[in-house]
Amino acid sequence: MGTASSTIPPAGDPGRVLAEVFGFPSFRGDQEAIVRHVASGGDAVVLMPTGGGKSICYQVPALCREGTGVVLSPLVALMHDQVAALRLAGVRAAALNSAMSFEERVEVERAYAAGELDLLYLAPERLSTPGAVELLQRGRVALFAIDEAHCVSQWGHDFRPDYLRLGALAELWPDVPRVALTATATPATHRELTERLHLDRARHFVSSFDRPGIRYRIVPKTKVRDQLVAFVKGEHAGEAGIVYALSRKKTEQAAAWLREAGVDAVAYHAGLPAEQRLEAQTRFLREDGVVVVATIAFGMGIDKPDVRFVAHIDLPKSVEGYYQETGRAGRDGAPAEAWMAYGLADVVQQRQLIETGDGDKATRRNQLAHLNQMLQLCEITSCRRQYLLSYFGEQSSGPCGNCDVCLDPPRLWDATVPAQKLLSTVLRIGKERGRTFAAGQHIDVLRGTESDRSRALRLDELSTWGIGADLSVAQWRGLVRHLLAVGVLESRGEWGVLAPTEAAKPILSGDESVMMREEVIARRGTGSTGAKRSAASADLTAEQSEIFERLRAWRLGEAREQSVPPYVVFGDATLRALAVHEPRSPEALLEISGIGQAKLDRYGDAVLQVLAEHSLAEHSLAESAPAESGLA
Repeated sequence: MGTASSTIPPAGDPGRVLAEVFGFPSFRGDQEAIVRHVASGGDAVVLMPTGGGKSICYQVPALCREGTGVVLSPLVALMHDQVAALRLAGVRAAALNSAMSFEERVEVERAYAAGELDLLYLAPERLSTPGAVELLQRGRVALFAIDEAHCVSQWGHDFRPDYLRLGALAELWPDVPRVALTATATPATHRELTERLHLDRARHFVSSFDRPGIRYRIVPKTKVRDQLVAFVKGEHAGEAGIVYALSRKKTEQAAAWLREAGVDAVAYHAGLPAEQRLEAQTRFLREDGVVVVATIAFGMGIDKPDVRFVAHIDLPKSVEGYYQETGRAGRDGAPAEAWMAYGLADVVQQRQLIETGDGDKATRRNQLAHLNQMLQLCEITSCRRQYLLSYFGEQSSGPCGNCDVCLDPPRLWDATVPAQKLLSTVLRIGKERGRTFAAGQHIDVLRGTESDRSRALRLDELSTWGIGADLSVAQWRGLVRHLLAVGVLESRGEWGVLAPTEAAKPILSGDESVMMREEVIARRGTGSTGAKRSAASADLTAEQSEIFERLRAWRLGEAREQSVPPYVVFGDATLRALAVHEPRSPEALLEISGIGQAKLDRYGDAVLQVLAEHSLAEHSLAESAPAESGLA
């Protein structure tokens, strides 16, 4: 690892550290208040959306305080990338994890005990290993940062038992400030993590959960292969993205679909060999335009800023999971898209998994509640962003103007009569035939579709036989999905048989109506809702775009030479600023956000050379162009 001397300014002023180490001229949002509070010794609970700059909230105060900031982070990938980025900025950073050799671990432990580290990254489970606490007690801890703190919530979507041990930090180091950070917490999760981590005296900083740069889009699932390819290749060609699927098989299938369509796609799930997973993750992080198709095993701690889209081809299990997964898009602030295709089979499958799972009654009830909230997001006829924000306890001022519902408002359709026909069919089959069926058989009855089963059970004798022939199978499935989402129907058992709930009674009696999206009934396809949002350089002039691409090519070469992701060298936002302002001196480079003294020393000459070469090429081109004749 080495023990190079720190380039951190001797004064512990947060603003100076931010500018000279990280190259940012000012803090964003609540960052400065959080940093100063923690730097002065206070505990904090920080709720901030992905891309909001959470790492600054513990990295800067760690550098302002005596000792080593200890960061508890759940994934090796995050540790590796953050350590690499910090070192390039002149910070003495290291990590301890199981992927390291014995010799590497010994060197890191020695450097920590000797006070030669500014930041040390550990996995939460490491605190339970023999000697871990003793090691930390051998050095001086500046602060503890608990990242992804929502993982301590036992009712949350991402519970990790190792996080429950982190409450002991308050007793072992009572005078060391602790900061818990997460991008995903409902008010209930917020309360739970505060209690379990013993942060009752902490100051709470809750930023807006809004990610205005992300466009949310949810479409009915028809032919998911064609829909996915059209979305990725047709709307985001050459851009980095993540596609989520629920099963390992579906993950590999979808990656194959995209590769066959000419997309550079890789699969990632827990069942693949470790080497293959590492290769997929490394390619995604370090190469441009790679799409990873993954289960939820992929993503937490992934710090890639230029992900232009996140797609779901299966229904997520909860709104929290959906929000966190979609939040991995557009961390650099440039426009990004969250796209999902879902259908009736998704709903049935999720309910089957819950009912046949190992959890107790309370766990299943909690999982069903999460699923129902996810279904409401899918079926909602008002702004999706407003729903998401209200889910996390935040009120918005009005519709967002950047989701499919706002951009292409759905027409509402009075589906009361078809709903009554469907409910009557479910009840009559149960009462007159003593049988229960999944959605398909009820739809066959409504449409009058004959089969061996319908003849054997004399279903054609039911009074509802054929009364729904005016609607297609897809339209009836859309109605079933909607009634499941609003709690009028429920899907039971291994086969997903339909049963009406108490909420069906006022609909059958005509006391309540069923209003739903007309698009569920009539519209097909991916349902594109407007022009594709621009990629990172789309709003630059032609000349600026050329400079941006030159810098991007140079950055890729540097990253490969150093074996780090390109964004660790410079983020797209910094390259954009360089392309716009074209600085010509080291002093001017320091004015660019994202360039601190350490990066100026390391990359300044090379960046100036790239800019100078572009200027020379433009000058040569201008001289070689034929002069205007001046004749009328």
